[in-house]
Amino acid sequence: MTSSVTSSTRQAVAAYVAGRVKAEHLAATVAQTYYAGRKRGDWLRPLVDVIERAHPGIVALASSGDRPGFSVQLAERPFPKEHEAALRRAAEAVLESGTAAAEPTAPPAGWLSRMVTAVRRLFSASA
Repeated sequence: MTSSVTSSTRQAVAAYVAGRVKAEHLAATVAQTYYAGRKRGDWLRPLVDVIERAHPGIVALASSGDRPGFSVQLAERPFPKEHEAALRRAAEAVLESGTAAAEPTAPPAGWLSRMVTAVRRLFSASA
């Protein structure tokens, strides 16, 4: 993961805490960074815990006609309102920890990278 991804994720967390970003956008950004590769998003674990508990199945797999395998698509449903307070507390804790600067800078590789890129494209198109 490049430092720009870490920086943009940190900015998304800060924007959510400030009320400028919806929970759905934060969940997508955090999931993209967290699942980009092993141990690259450990600093986001408090947020991922809340997201997975409140919003399981953030992406859906669909058949892909243009190449073998599958495509990843946004599972379109709103983030549950009853979990937004926990998400906000986790976001504030992540910002206060300040551990994002220590993240590794190696790029993700393989099919997971392609899946993460597809998810990122879905959310950047809707943002």
